Amino acid sequence: MKVYKNLEIKKKHKNSVIAIGNFDGIHLGHQKVLKEAKKKAKKNKLKVGIITFEPIPVVFFNPKIKNHRINSFEQKKDQLRKFNLDFIITIKFNRSFSKLTPEQFIKKVIFKKTKSKFIYVSKNFKFGNKRKGNIFTLKKYESIYGYKTLITSPFKKFKKTISSTLIRKKISLGKINEANKLLNRLWSINGKIIKGSKRGRKIGFPTCNLKLNNYILPRLGVYSVLVEIGNLKRRGIANIGYRPTFNGQNLLLEVNIFGINKDLYNKEISVNFKKFIRPEKKFKDFETLKKQIKIDIIKAKK
Repeated sequence: MKVYKNLEIKKKHKNSVIAIGNFDGIHLGHQKVLKEAKKKAKKNKLKVGIITFEPIPVVFFNPKIKNHRINSFEQKKDQLRKFNLDFIITIKFNRSFSKLTPEQFIKKVIFKKTKSKFIYVSKNFKFGNKRKGNIFTLKKYESIYGYKTLITSPFKKFKKTISSTLIRKKISLGKINEANKLLNRLWSINGKIIKGSKRGRKIGFPTCNLKLNNYILPRLGVYSVLVEIGNLKRRGIANIGYRPTFNGQNLLLEVNIFGINKDLYNKEISVNFKKFIRPEKKFKDFETLKKQIKIDIIKAKK
């Protein structure tokens, strides 16, 4: 899968089937779109790819939003590779790009740069300056710029339309098992292990510490997790919070990996969330905390 960081794409990837969107999470709804686009491409003997945006437009327009993403961009690419797409185009979303009118977007991106034959978008797709463009705008210019707009119907599960917004809500409420069903995989946070205060090691439960960065903030508390370190997979227990028993000030993800008790500083790991165990709380002393952690580990292993 070729990854383009601008619109200067190769000739072989022009005149293709393209799906447009943020694709944050690559959830079941996104997966349905990708499968439909691939089917159309195969039928018409065309290449298939997507156009996505970095940063996500809502974050660009609202810089105060710090925790929003379901996936990092690297995770998004990894998930997209599983669908055997021919290419992805990442458009840098900046001030000048945001000022393009809907027709300018169609003319400059779809017509001149990609020469797309078929475009897949969701029913509520908005684009162009002040989000003035929509599916009706796309259809209006089809005959002028030589493409066909295909609207994907919403994907529903548990009687609810699946969306990135819904999944963010599930994660923020600690309903990880429900979010995982909508993603069709375990929701995960990837990051590099940073040095901590080593307090976990002192009380007999060494942890790997990660920053949350721009990930959506889950409900604070303890989770059962599956940890990946390269090709190695281990179960574990994670705490997301401020460590009130230690009077912590900074939000941190701490992971105790079962069966591993060695220095993993600076290693890249993936923490896959399986189930919420309990909310974060402040304990009266370290001994009470140790007893609770032992109970949490038993629950996590179950």
